[in-house]
This record gives sequence, structure tokens and C-alpha cells, in this order.
Amino acid sequence: MSYINIPLDALTSRLNLNGVSEQVRSQSFGQRFANLKPISEFLDLKRLSKPANFAEVQSRVNYNVGYFSTNYLGVALMLGVYSLLTNLTLLFDIIFVGAGLFGIKKLNGRDLDVGFARATTSQLYTGLLIIGVPLFFWARPIGTALWLVGATGVTILGHASFMDKPIDTAFSEEAV
Repeated sequence: MSYINIPLDALTSRLNLNGVSEQVRSQSFGQRFANLKPISEFLDLKRLSKPANFAEVQSRVNYNVGYFSTNYLGVALMLGVYSLLTNLTLLFDIIFVGAGLFGIKKLNGRDLDVGFARATTSQLYTGLLIIGVPLFFWARPIGTALWLVGATGVTILGHASFMDKPIDTAFSEEAV
């Protein structure tokens, strides 16, 4: 049986996204939201066009991911919220475990005494673990995460590859 060997480095190096990720990481949180582009510019239907070849797709993706990075972060966050709202079991488990950890921390190491029963913090953590972990796996978090990665990738790469660069940018590249 022969295996198909796909050189992932060759595929990912052609997109050349290293400079974009460094640019995004170097910005502070306030600067990143200051770069939020208006919705009319982000969804400008007049600039949508089919790229002629892969080199043009690469050029558009490199430009648009850097230019619309804050907008793409917003799209990813909205898709994340949507995925949690459609997977209510996962949302409930995240809230349950978070509230449980917060409540146990509020005890400051003291035992929980409810009158007829007494539970140590170790027992509370164990109970939270016994309930939270199976509920977490029952909520199918891997499927939700894979859907989120796929939907975000298709949305962002689709927008970045079909959204043409502004005319002034296209002319400045040709002059160089």
C-alpha cells in the first residue's frame, strides 16, 4: 500500500504568512482595535473579483490578512460565539466548571458546610472533575473546535482571496 506524501512546508511557504503574523503579534490590544476597518470597506462588493492565478491569490491574501486583521479577528470571535450558542451542552459545561472553580476559590481553603454535610475543597474539586470532564467530552468539543477552525479558515481565506486590493496599492506595486 503506497502512501501519499504531501510536503506541507511547500504548500504553506507559498502563502508566506510569516510577516503578517509578526505584524499582528507586535501590536497591542488597543492598537489592534484602532485598526478596525469600517464595515462598508470590509464588505465592499465592488472590489470582489475572481483572481486570475495562484500568484494573485497569494498577493491578495498577504495584503488583505494584514490590512483586515482586526476585522478577521472579529469574524473569528463571532463564529466562536455562534459555535458555543449552537452547542449548548459545551456552553453549559464551560459555565458550570468556571462557576464551580470560582465558588471553590471563594471558600479560601475552608470546608463547605451546608448543615447536614461537610465537604473539603479536595472533595469539591474531585466532584467538579467527576461531573465536568465526562460532560465536556459528551458535548463534543473536538467537533466544535474543528468546525470553528474550518469555518474561520474558509471565511477568512475566501474573503481575503476574492477581495481585490485597492487601486492605489495595485498601481504602487507595479511601479516598483
